[in-house]
This record gives sequence, C-alpha cells and structure tokens, in this order.
Amino acid sequence: MKQVRRTLPRLLRLLALTALVGTGAAQAQANDYAEITQLLKAGKAAEALTKADQRLSATPRDPQLRFLKGVAQADSGKPADAVATFTKLTEDYPELPEPYNNLAVLYANQNQLDKARTALEMAIRTNPSYATAHENLGDIYAKLASQAYNKALQLDAANATSVKPKLALIRELFSADIAKGAKPTAAAPAPAVVATQRPAPAPAPAAAPAPTPAPAATAAAPAATPAPAPAAVPDAAKQEAAKDAKEVTAAVQAWAAAWAAKDMKAYLGAYGKDFDPPGRMTRAAWEKEREARIVGKSKITVQVSDLNVSVNGNKATARFRQAYSADSLNVSSRKTLDLVESNGRWLIVREATGG
Repeated sequence: MKQVRRTLPRLLRLLALTALVGTGAAQAQANDYAEITQLLKAGKAAEALTKADQRLSATPRDPQLRFLKGVAQADSGKPADAVATFTKLTEDYPELPEPYNNLAVLYANQNQLDKARTALEMAIRTNPSYATAHENLGDIYAKLASQAYNKALQLDAANATSVKPKLALIRELFSADIAKGAKPTAAAPAPAVVATQRPAPAPAPAAAPAPTPAPAATAAAPAATPAPAPAAVPDAAKQEAAKDAKEVTAAVQAWAAAWAAKDMKAYLGAYGKDFDPPGRMTRAAWEKEREARIVGKSKITVQVSDLNVSVNGNKATARFRQAYSADSLNVSSRKTLDLVESNGRWLIVREATGG
C-alpha cells in the first residue's frame, strides 16, 4: 500500500489547504511546513515531531501541521499515536480524504484489514477521484481474498484443486511486491480469471429475410419521409441548458452566502432530502454537527471561484474553488457539488472536497 512517507510532498499538495492568516504569517507557516517535510524526508522523524508539536502549541487546529505530526508519529514507531492523530483529523475535517488513507495504511500494517477497508472506502466516498485510495483498496481486497482462500482450504480440502491456483496467484502478487519494492495493482490478474470462467457466446441464429415490400408501399415511401426539424429546436435546447446552468450557479452562490451568514435554515435548506452525509452519519447527526461548527464561529467567509457547471436533465454538477475562512482558520480547496432539481429548486445531494 502507498504510505504517506513515500509521497509526502504530493500528498501535501493533495491536501489543498492553504493557511492565510496574513501575508507574513502565511510565509512563516509555509516555511514551517517545508522545514518539517524536509526533516521527514531526511529520516529525522523525532525532530520533525518535536518541531510539529512546537508549532501546534501556537496553532493547535492547523490541519497541515496535524497531518505532518501524524506522519512523524508513524515514522517514529508510534502507530497508536498516529492513529489517534489521523482519527481526530477525520472527525474535524471529514471532507479530507488523505487522513482516511493514512489511517488505512496504519491499520493494514497492524493486519486490521476490515478497518483499513472501511477507512479507504471513506476516503473514496469523500473524493471519488482519489487514485491512491483506489489503488490501496485494491491491495486490501487482494489480501482479504488471500485470507478467504486459505480459510477455504482449511475448511474443505476437497476444494484444493480450484482454490490453490487462486491462492498461488495472490501470494505471487504480494511476493513480487516485496521483491521489487514497488506496489503492483491488485486488479492485474482479473482478466485471466474472467477469460477462463466466461464461455464464448453461442452464435446468433440467422435472421429470416425481410419480405419484399409491395409496389404500392414502395411508391408511398417518399411521401412518408418526415420534414427536417426546424433550426429553432437546437437553439431552444441550448437556451434551456443555459437557463438551468444559471439557476445552478445561483443555487451554489446562495448556499455559500447562507453558510457565510450562519443562516442555518437557508444553509440546511440547500440540501435535498436524498443528501448523503459523509462518514456514515445520519441526516440528523450531520445537521447537528454542521450547526455546531457554523453557529459557534464568530465570523465566516465563503468565496466561490472558477465555478464550472454541467447539467444533464434534472441533474447537475458544480465544480469550483472554495476559499473558506473562520476565525483564525483559512482553507482553500477544490469542491464538487452534485445537485438535482426538485419542485423548481436545485438541491445538493452530494458534496466532495479535493480532486
């Protein structure tokens, strides 16, 4: 599985979190991140952990510093502490997929494969385009398959003929991983399995020849040819699509404005009844958690930029950059909202950060 310490700079970019408390403070924070990152790359995990703790004493909620602290704890041989750090990050920032991925790596190292799978599924649910989590989830499924095949052999030796080749394939996959020091994709053996299990389709019966049309029908055919559609139809469709995109844009802007104004009725009203809360939360628990986070802030600013809207019937997707500021925290990230039209309103049914 891909571990954070192997791809730390890229994962930090994927975090898409930019602390901008002020110009001077922003530069100082950027220097802190770079210094801790360099210590980790140099194998000085203990020094990196100390430095992260020092910086966190001034900004205890800084997500990047907490993320780096978790990496330093893992590299320092403190997996339990790292699990606690990343778990708290998922609670405070459930929209970020990277802490879930790191938790999965730690759980996998402890052979807690079910927990690792759950964490990776949460990472993918948060950001479906997060390739690292998809790749790691493939590894987890392969390891779970290996365990299942072993169990099948223990329970019924008569299955050895069919199970052993599959078990050998799984073992070969991971032995190659260890030997080469690189992580192959767990999906590679799939085509061979499909090819041996799916029989070739039977040839389709020859179709009966169509009866020769009567002369009268042939003569009448030209008269039945429909007239070409008027040119105004495509224009009307384009106008309707443009109107829908404008309405979706207005819905996104209204959602951001309600969030910034801490207008909970308008904010929660922007979500449809089919909205899927993150982290397997119930709708009621999610609404309570959002209200606590929003109303408790002294001031909130939410800015939407680079908004791109695509509409397909009564469904739409809005992708944009979100600049969020609350008290001393400033976060900039990519965001995706899926919306559906209901009774003339565009309502959010899914949201994801990153990607």
